[in-house]
Amino acid sequence: MIFTYGTKYYDGAVTHGGYSNIMVVDEHFAVSIPENLPLDATAPLLCAGVTVYSPLRFYGLDKPGLRVGVVGLGGLGHLAVKFAKAMGTNVTVISTSPSKQKEALENLGADSFLVSRDQDQLQAAIGTLDGIIDTVSAQHPLLPLLGLLKSHGKLVILGIPGKPFELQVFPLIQGRKLIGGSMIGGMKETQEMINFAAEHNIKTDIEVIAMDYVNTAMDRLLKGDVKYRFVIDIGNTLMPSS
Repeated sequence: MIFTYGTKYYDGAVTHGGYSNIMVVDEHFAVSIPENLPLDATAPLLCAGVTVYSPLRFYGLDKPGLRVGVVGLGGLGHLAVKFAKAMGTNVTVISTSPSKQKEALENLGADSFLVSRDQDQLQAAIGTLDGIIDTVSAQHPLLPLLGLLKSHGKLVILGIPGKPFELQVFPLIQGRKLIGGSMIGGMKETQEMINFAAEHNIKTDIEVIAMDYVNTAMDRLLKGDVKYRFVIDIGNTLMPSS
């Protein structure tokens, strides 16, 4: 396997992925981008987009009228909201930050918002969701999320916390609930996702930056100060080495 960047190609050269000025790939690994999708806002879809699209399809959470929760409103979460809404589901954003409510409801079109630290809100929403897409990588309890699921509900984990989850088995058994995971997606599904995005005008919310801004962007990223993906303008700002 040769990854897009950070691995050696057949001739011994190191792959640089999106930081390259030219790149050769087998046609099987190329994705056709419809003309109505801008390249800058589409680029993150090839990673974050298919990462949320794939589990929505695979776990059957793509049916109109289903109630889907999205935990975390960041790079993955905001796209999960967009794709789930385009599929016709009723979307609830679940976040520790009350300040994100306006963004979720007014800008991204979510149907409802739950503050995960508000026990009254969680209690009122028990047993109301068919599935949950959990995009959070920070350590967090799963038990309250399982409580939000209906019987036969599915909790799909996309984030990768640094420590193992603690899991109580009885809530799974009691409601015949499932916990699953998902990671990115294959080429066929990636193309399907891109075509779906073009049809429904789904784009990543991005901030385009110059190459010489990368270190500042990394500092901001650590602080969560980005909505919701930085995209580097390689073509106009990466200067060839002298």
